[in-house]
Amino acid sequence: QVRLVESGGGLVQAGGSLRLSCAASGSMFNINHMGWYRQAPGKQRELVARIIRGGSTNYADSVKGRFTISRDNAYNTVYLQMNSLKPEDTGVYYCYAFDIMEHRDYWGQGTQVTVSS
Repeated sequence: QVRLVESGGGLVQAGGSLRLSCAASGSMFNINHMGWYRQAPGKQRELVARIIRGGSTNYADSVKGRFTISRDNAYNTVYLQMNSLKPEDTGVYYCYAFDIMEHRDYWGQGTQVTVSS
């Protein structure tokens, strides 16, 4: 079992920055990648960024050059640094972790990010 707890969301003006954190606990040995999804009101959940255990990263086109995903060495905490925020970045941001042996995702409870124009 893996438990994920997000923090760092909030209200920010357009052009501002926020840093999200995802603290993971439990059995992390089989976690292959972790990352962030977001869901805006009335829209489907979409992948924002992910980081593979080996260190490679992937980003949604809409956030490339503005967001950076990183992790600590123990792979227990994953961060999402969000710069140059836009109103369209508003949504609930969910941390996830993919277990390659169980072939399933674990999810955090979500943290609200609101960007005002």
